[in-house]
Amino acid sequence: MPAALSVQDAEQNLIEDIASFFNDPLGFVRYAYPWGEPGLLKDFDGPDKWQTEFLKTLGESISRGDDIQEAIRISVASGNGVGKTACISFVLHWWISTREYPQIVVTASTQTQLSSKTWREVAKWHRMSINKHWFKWTATKFAHVQYPDTWFASAIPWSENNADAFAGTHEKYVLVIFDEASAVADTIWDTTEGALTTPGALWIVFGNYTKNTGRFHECFAGRNRGRWIHMQVDSRNARAANQKQIQQWIDDYGEDSDFVRIRVRGIAPRSGSAQFISQDLVDQPYKAMGWETAPKIMSLDVARHGDAQSVVGLRQGRKFTIPAKWRELELDQLVDRVCALIDEIEPDAIVVDGDGMGIAVVDYIRRRNYHLKDGKDILTAFQGNGKPHDPRMYFNRRTEVWGLTRDALKEGLETPDDKELKADLVGPEYGYATKGGFDVLQLESKDDMRSRGIASPDNGDALAMTWAVKVRARPKSVEIRKPMSADSGPSGSWMSS
Repeated sequence: MPAALSVQDAEQNLIEDIASFFNDPLGFVRYAYPWGEPGLLKDFDGPDKWQTEFLKTLGESISRGDDIQEAIRISVASGNGVGKTACISFVLHWWISTREYPQIVVTASTQTQLSSKTWREVAKWHRMSINKHWFKWTATKFAHVQYPDTWFASAIPWSENNADAFAGTHEKYVLVIFDEASAVADTIWDTTEGALTTPGALWIVFGNYTKNTGRFHECFAGRNRGRWIHMQVDSRNARAANQKQIQQWIDDYGEDSDFVRIRVRGIAPRSGSAQFISQDLVDQPYKAMGWETAPKIMSLDVARHGDAQSVVGLRQGRKFTIPAKWRELELDQLVDRVCALIDEIEPDAIVVDGDGMGIAVVDYIRRRNYHLKDGKDILTAFQGNGKPHDPRMYFNRRTEVWGLTRDALKEGLETPDDKELKADLVGPEYGYATKGGFDVLQLESKDDMRSRGIASPDNGDALAMTWAVKVRARPKSVEIRKPMSADSGPSGSWMSS
């Protein structure tokens, strides 16, 4: 039997082995991690197919050696769950392991994304790497244990006020990585562009293709796209992706909907921006006039989860208020409070979210006869997935009432100074789907908002539902110069009702 290697010899062999992967990131990844061994990688024989193609492309670009006259730029647009943060970790570990005294900067769309996802993934792969004893991971730095001040990677949250963190360097080996790059501000892109003056420096950007404008989009379709090597990864072809969830999205939204284009196919949406209601519209000041004589439309969005809340909305003409919000109420408690508010407000119409738990609330209100006013049924159970009144414009009824809300904000709508309401209104994203032969607007579902870390828009839904009904104004004893009815309002539309 051959004599066992000494610790020094084994370490020297490791150094030489890893140095041999200078131009071979795929070889490094296959060598450095315990593929197929007991643990997290026991069911994997190597990186995913798309990751393999990416690493091969990267290696071929690096191998050009003296032919490289400028920075190497690679952009990757993907659907959800494909393993892009793992790929970021592969690149970072390979670069910092094969190059002396590199400068590496990693940023992401938000500080939360950077710290809880991107940088955490780096730690996971570091723990599994064959040369983990070379480096130390902290919350903001990944550094060589012997040269921590000159041989390291930094996790840097971007800020338009701190763009200098991405400014130029004189180091020989420079690597910059953007995660969820479509949300990184243009000024950071511009500063990074100016910093990458060293031939062979590497700039890699990953993300969902959330909009067909901006710097990430320009990597694929802009005037400078020729400077970028670009890849687009379909989640259906990724081993790590949740295929059951993906099929549900396709069934719910449609193969060519913007939602599926962004979160599954990794291609550009057809809409220019994914945000349905802009911040400018929400912040637009407006003072309603003559609302006192308009019908009272009361709405209730019923909480379904522990982090959500039940919200009561009230709209009269172009004035909207929120009389109550409740969390963690039992169903009977919720109904008791809603009925008490009906007695107090005396609405002309009541709209209750009739999906899920909401249908039970509707039933209880009816059993208590709170659905009647002057012998007329004023209660509507709102079905968000119901058929829209305008099927050529909207995918479902929920998208339609949010569309009417957006129209009202454009024309002028007084809303309370409520931070939750403002956040809810700008939260949902949208896209286009083909339905009935038409390309129609489709609003993102509450569950899908939560999956990307956005709270359920309960306050926004309460406002939107007030446009689910048309109510004619009751005759008033006061003189009204311009009657407001279900078919006529200040701008000639029934939105004033």
